Amino acid sequence: MRFVFVLLCCLAGAAHAEPVSSKPHKAYLTLIIDDLGQNLPRDRRVLALPGPVTTAIMPDTPHATEFAREAHRAGKIVILHMPMDPATGPYAWHPELPIEELQKRLDAAFKMVPYTAGINNHMGSRMTAQPVAMAWLMAELQRRHKFFVDSRTSAQTVAAQQAQKIDLASVSRDVFLDDERTEAAISTQLQTAISLAHKQGSAVMIGHPYPQTLAVLERELPKLKAQGIEWIDIRQMISVRSNKATAAHGKDGVYR
Repeated sequence: MRFVFVLLCCLAGAAHAEPVSSKPHKAYLTLIIDDLGQNLPRDRRVLALPGPVTTAIMPDTPHATEFAREAHRAGKIVILHMPMDPATGPYAWHPELPIEELQKRLDAAFKMVPYTAGINNHMGSRMTAQPVAMAWLMAELQRRHKFFVDSRTSAQTVAAQQAQKIDLASVSRDVFLDDERTEAAISTQLQTAISLAHKQGSAVMIGHPYPQTLAVLERELPKLKAQGIEWIDIRQMISVRSNKATAAHGKDGVYR
């Protein structure tokens, strides 16, 4: 009888005990640096950053091929930073171009930037809003076994939406670090990305090789772990997100 009484007391105590706290969810961050290939000494600072930075190299730059080789040798993921309207130049995509010309320019761009694992758009606010061209691009990347990163330079982009339709490995940018080129503004944007990663589990950052950006990154990236952030590469981020849209980009995981 005494055993039953003790058991009931234990059960009653358990009912009022503090719930076991669940482990905090992971907070992942990934970093892409755009516009590479223009200046080797400057761009090499990107390779020296202490983690898995993704190097986005423009095909119409003087050092595109050479820097892609250097980045690959340094163990960095290389992606093609594909110019799209309103960008100009021999590789740039424009809405009025036929698919045959788009393919020709894409082929030429890939030849200029070897070792590419995927692409993201350089500019592209007009081009990424074109459903037919974006659908063709995603099918072509699927054929080439490459992923797509939507830089989201426009709210009208349908690029990630078209990628999701065919289950192409893809991910979308969350934070631009350096629209304002001051160290104070860039530091604020980095903290925004860190807060977003804690809130939604992950954040994708895009920056540029500006001196101010590199100075902030060199100073702040080594502190990420102490802030509960795990810095992962772009392929891992695609896996983490499983091709699903975040709340800022869609609803119930589906891109708008």
